[in-house]
Amino acid sequence: MEPEPDFAHRIRRAVIWRSGSQIAGQIIAWAATFLVIRILTPEDYGLFALTQVMLMLLTLLNGQGLASAVIQRQDIDKRAMRQIFGLLLLLNGTLALAQIACAPLAAAYYREPRVADLLRVQSLIYLTTPFSSLAYAQLARTLEFRRQAQVNMLSALIGAAVALGGALAGWGVWALVWAPIALFATRALGLTVAARMWLWPSFDFRGAGAIARYGGLVAVGQFFGFVQSQADILVAGRWFDPHLVGVYTTALLLTQIFNNKVVPPLNEVAFAAYSRMQDDRPALAAGFTRSTRAIMVAAMPFFFGLAAVAEPLVLTLLGEKWREIVPLLLPLALAMPFWTLFTLLRPATDALGRPGIGSGNAAAGALLMPVTFLVGARWGIAGIAWAWLFAYPLLLAYSAARSLPIIGIRPAVFIRAAAPPILAAAAMAIMVGMIDHMLPSLPQAIRLALLIFSGGLIYCAWLVLFARETIDDLIRLVRGKSIEAD
Repeated sequence: MEPEPDFAHRIRRAVIWRSGSQIAGQIIAWAATFLVIRILTPEDYGLFALTQVMLMLLTLLNGQGLASAVIQRQDIDKRAMRQIFGLLLLLNGTLALAQIACAPLAAAYYREPRVADLLRVQSLIYLTTPFSSLAYAQLARTLEFRRQAQVNMLSALIGAAVALGGALAGWGVWALVWAPIALFATRALGLTVAARMWLWPSFDFRGAGAIARYGGLVAVGQFFGFVQSQADILVAGRWFDPHLVGVYTTALLLTQIFNNKVVPPLNEVAFAAYSRMQDDRPALAAGFTRSTRAIMVAAMPFFFGLAAVAEPLVLTLLGEKWREIVPLLLPLALAMPFWTLFTLLRPATDALGRPGIGSGNAAAGALLMPVTFLVGARWGIAGIAWAWLFAYPLLLAYSAARSLPIIGIRPAVFIRAAAPPILAAAAMAIMVGMIDHMLPSLPQAIRLALLIFSGGLIYCAWLVLFARETIDDLIRLVRGKSIEAD
């Protein structure tokens, strides 16, 4: 199917609404998050992190791949939608019961009895998934992200309010548990209303084999992605106490803000757009190159800037009790660009009907990351952090070699898209470090503000002076100009 004449403008509107709402929602959420971090303790965050491994593992089986199949297919009828709804209800009801049954096993593995109670309550999240997944898929098929954005804003506000209110009320780790439950429940209700998904489920699954196979391949890839992304917590949770796990996971939380909060909504729009362009391979390849360039321009000053201002940032936002985070931020921040590029590959190959490529890439990560973390753990919690910087460049190289030929671009094009912001951010980080060394003794907040201001000027100036092509392309992108195949 050929993209409509105004397709580029529809994509631009989708990006603006999806990413804009995400940014606005995250401003609210992160304002509350930093306040909550200051109130709670590393042990609270460590306990919460231990529960996330099982939660994320079972979430892989929640049928999200079925929703992806709805988006990827050019045409889908009401009967198929009812079948998917029925599958989602069965899967997620089973997962809720499975988590309740397995909670004591997880508590025994970590030698922490409190984990079992936390997991039992968190099983409520699965009951929201069938409603939010199907409604989201219906909206994404038509690139209708405005109503979805409004729902996300409301749910983010409610989740932040519950987290902050719970922390102030003395709930401790339970503030971290109830906040996402409130967020997911609000999002499920809001998306169902926004998409007008008033369907009765069907439990007659005849004829749903193709959709189930596609969803199954996506789920396999998500499982390997889980092993890859949660191997550090599995190792750290077994080897170290909740305090050190909380220090590590909070450092990871800071360095992953961009990848966890900005990249996923952009990838959602990209997957929907690539799915509509799957029969026009040159346009898809050009769109992938352009989106990679734009995302890296936004991501790189965050990653390298975080490494450069780690100490004043932590002491200003989180307080002295979190100083142990500072040495962990450097290796994690330097590893994040490789992870960002890795995550950008899958939406394109999935949209082309090749979910096995992304699953294979994730399988490689599932083999590499646990071994790397086990070796790194010999050098303490810092070794876990440095393992990221060793493993992710290797994983990106392997995944790009498999994915780029399917997408239809050469490795040199991929490198040229990412290189200018990487070089600009590296120069910025070096110069900010020099400025920091020359500054007199100042309050941490003032020191942080000066360094951020200096870094922003340096980064923008470098791009203007040495990466005019990148700047010009971003201007055309913002104006909605058509893209050219490279």
